[in-house]
Amino acid sequence: MTQDLSYRRMLQRMGYYNYQRGLIYHHLDEEGSWNEHLVNCRNFIIKAIDYYKPSVVTVLGSGWLLDLPLAEMAESDCVINLVDIVHPPEVKDQVKDLGNVVLKEDDVSGGLIDEVWKKAGRRTIFNRLKTISDIEVNEYKPRFDPGMVISLNILTQLETLPVNLLVRKSNVNADEIINFRKRVQQMHLQFLKKHRSVLITDCSEIIRDSSGRSNELPSLLVDLPDAIVTQEWTWNFDLRKSDYYRKKSVFKVKALLI
Repeated sequence: MTQDLSYRRMLQRMGYYNYQRGLIYHHLDEEGSWNEHLVNCRNFIIKAIDYYKPSVVTVLGSGWLLDLPLAEMAESDCVINLVDIVHPPEVKDQVKDLGNVVLKEDDVSGGLIDEVWKKAGRRTIFNRLKTISDIEVNEYKPRFDPGMVISLNILTQLETLPVNLLVRKSNVNADEIINFRKRVQQMHLQFLKKHRSVLITDCSEIIRDSSGRSNELPSLLVDLPDAIVTQEWTWNFDLRKSDYYRKKSVFKVKALLI
């Protein structure tokens, strides 16, 4: 499936393309600060594939492929589905000669982007949403056998664009936004628990200012499932740019084999 023009316009208005490009620019700006995190992600995925030996692997939120050991995976006999709402042109070019890699464009939040846009996208300051309780948050349902599923640094990101829009277009309070975020995260986990899965996600962000004070903000709002293997590390997310922003930011990350 390739997203049609009207859908791409909606993504543009919601800020998706700026968000997508912002990630790769941030990675480049960090000048290697992300390397340990990316290596940990790739190594954990390689071990998971060696454990399950799947014939099909589906990567949810494949993005720029920075944290995915695609070259090693492509050497196997398994079919690799890379699923993202829109694949960057650079990624399409990177995988075009890999015969066992299939690009699929789909909203892995279960249609939440379209749902939120229909409910709130065209609202103005004069007719803001009064409640978000009727926004449907559904489980992702791929139209193919996903085999082993990899959720790669997206669990806490699926909510980002919808929440940004809802904050601008509604009068809901902080508690309602938190409950909405919990529903999004829970539905994603519900899908993962139905399959042999790898989950790699940030759990909290630790922000240190120029005076050395730190504050930890939870990004994961739901309980993680039981796992066969669990690994933890920190992701040096925002260190090089700290001279400008006068802060440093690291994420606590967990990887689970479910």
